[in-house]
Amino acid sequence: MEIGILKRSGGRWKLNPQQLLEKSKKYMWLPFTQMSDYERDPLIIESGEGVVVKDIYGKEYLDGNSSLWLNVHGHRKAEIDEAIRKQLESIAHSTLLGAANVPSVLLAERLINIAPEGLTRVFYSDSGATAVEIAVKMAYQYWQNKGRSEKTKFVTLSNGYHGDTVGTMSVGSIDLYHKVYTSLLFDALVVPFPAVYRHPSGDAQTVCNESLQSLRELFEKRHSEIAGLTLEPLIQGAGGMNTMPRGYLKGVESLCREFDILLIADEVATGFGRTGKMFAVEHEGVRPDLMTVAKGLTGGYLPVAATLATEQVYDAFYGEYEEMKTFFHGHSYTGNQLGCAAALANLDIFERERLVEQASDKAKLLSELLHDLGELDHVGDIRQCGLICGIELVQDQKTKVPFPFKWRVGYRSTLKMRELGMLTRPLGDVIVFMPPLAATEEQLGEMVRILKEGIVWATTFQYGATTN
Repeated sequence: MEIGILKRSGGRWKLNPQQLLEKSKKYMWLPFTQMSDYERDPLIIESGEGVVVKDIYGKEYLDGNSSLWLNVHGHRKAEIDEAIRKQLESIAHSTLLGAANVPSVLLAERLINIAPEGLTRVFYSDSGATAVEIAVKMAYQYWQNKGRSEKTKFVTLSNGYHGDTVGTMSVGSIDLYHKVYTSLLFDALVVPFPAVYRHPSGDAQTVCNESLQSLRELFEKRHSEIAGLTLEPLIQGAGGMNTMPRGYLKGVESLCREFDILLIADEVATGFGRTGKMFAVEHEGVRPDLMTVAKGLTGGYLPVAATLATEQVYDAFYGEYEEMKTFFHGHSYTGNQLGCAAALANLDIFERERLVEQASDKAKLLSELLHDLGELDHVGDIRQCGLICGIELVQDQKTKVPFPFKWRVGYRSTLKMRELGMLTRPLGDVIVFMPPLAATEEQLGEMVRILKEGIVWATTFQYGATTN
């Protein structure tokens, strides 16, 4: 069978790499990518095995950002492969609108059993952004259904990121991503994230107290109109891998309870073992009203997401149809059987292989491995939460002065890392490092070695060449 340049033989596609690259440049539009960059440095992945992916030329790369923070066990995990094949023998998909399906029911039970206490209901979708969009709509309609129509506002943290739909951009706060769409968005109330690195005091407790006080002052003035608060527990993702000081998350929960505001925990990136707990909120015993999960839910295989809610939230929507309390929201592939089957197999592996405990141990090792990076002249800060890491590159370590934006030092360092055999992406000049939970100690060591070499190259040789 031939389609253009692709030829299927022995169950695999035989590719002409050069022609395929040309077609990718001609027809593709990649997310979060300036396509002129892609045209200069194109890459097409052809296969993967474990924590290694391979391009169409046969070159191998360590998966240093878990294929955008979602791969857990490595690629081609036998148990998940088999679970998907077995599900295909029954059915690939049927709608969840008005009719449940077997894997979705079983997965819902499993999710509630491992979720923080108080969460009792599962609403499926297909990505982190849609899961958060659903949580925002649920929180909004919850108060409407309760007769509190004045509670329509949302609070978010500076540099928060929750997705790219109109609703999730509205409860996000990253100018680089969102500014151009300002007129499309609803206004959210933004409070400062407790970022320690550039705070004048440099003291985590001071930063924590100041940030919580700012939130308290906002709640005191406007709590009667606030429906909910969204946050990424413990560490921000796309906003720069910023970590919360200890106690801040619990403090936010306490303020939400005091002022009758729903707490929405966005665990899309932090869930499923990434922080050394199954969910990041567990570190401080936080019980959100709504919690979103995605990415690692299926082990990085298929697009399934979920919004988990308390029974209190669910009850506000329950009634007779004519009461108009129904949550009118859904997606075509909601609760897809193949994805739910993959997720069930994924959770089986977590339990059998004690992956959360392994992740906690590997996080300690990774902290030791990353220590030497802090001695590099242009590494300003290393922020780590479990197996989620961000390395901020600066022009001057003492003054924390950043590199000029146009020099793109972070981007250039990751290109060098690609050349050395590892894939990851920067957030400006913050290098994201988020290896799969399945990475071995040896692989973690090799990844950190490549991180170091790429940073040294970009901040020394490339930096020097740029400034001459």
